[in-house]
Amino acid sequence: MAAPLRRLTTPVLFICDLQEKFRPAIHEYPRVLATARKMLRTSQILSIPVVATTQSRAKLGETCAELGLDAPGGVSTAAHADKTLFSMWIPEVQEAVGKIAPDGSKIQAVLVGIESHICVTQTTLDLLREGHKVYVLADGVSSCNREEVPIALARLRAEGAVVTTSESFLYECMGNAGIAEFRDISKLVRDTKDETSATLSALCKI
Repeated sequence: MAAPLRRLTTPVLFICDLQEKFRPAIHEYPRVLATARKMLRTSQILSIPVVATTQSRAKLGETCAELGLDAPGGVSTAAHADKTLFSMWIPEVQEAVGKIAPDGSKIQAVLVGIESHICVTQTTLDLLREGHKVYVLADGVSSCNREEVPIALARLRAEGAVVTTSESFLYECMGNAGIAEFRDISKLVRDTKDETSATLSALCKI
């Protein structure tokens, strides 16, 4: 009997500009970081490549240390690049994606970070233009002004992105309870249940 296959075959986690200097400015920033941490744990369990960016690092600082990107014992990235463009779709990221999907196949990009209406929006539009599928996690993005977020998400949904939640994405990525990693992902969901609930309440109010 053949081993069960995952529903999503080429997922890539995009982490957009989660830098220390944004901490006091972004609406519910600790909640965004919590979802990013959960997705990074997912990336390790499911072997999902990670690409990350900073915006003008010399002025706005490094990626938040608690994400552990490229740190000893942390998560290695396929690219961790600085940019002045608002979009993450810069040459370093394009090169990394080309190595992840060397035959020119399209990826399923799952996006967390800031700001919803600027860098997240422009990254999503560029990825869609290139033919990639994009999942924007509503419990993993925010902006300085909270009112910007639902407007940005509505626009991105209309442009063709999938606006969803981290837990929904986890289960869609797996697609089958028979895969070997299902037990570890289920444990992650249980371990982060309270944190996820609080994040949804803070960032995904209807």
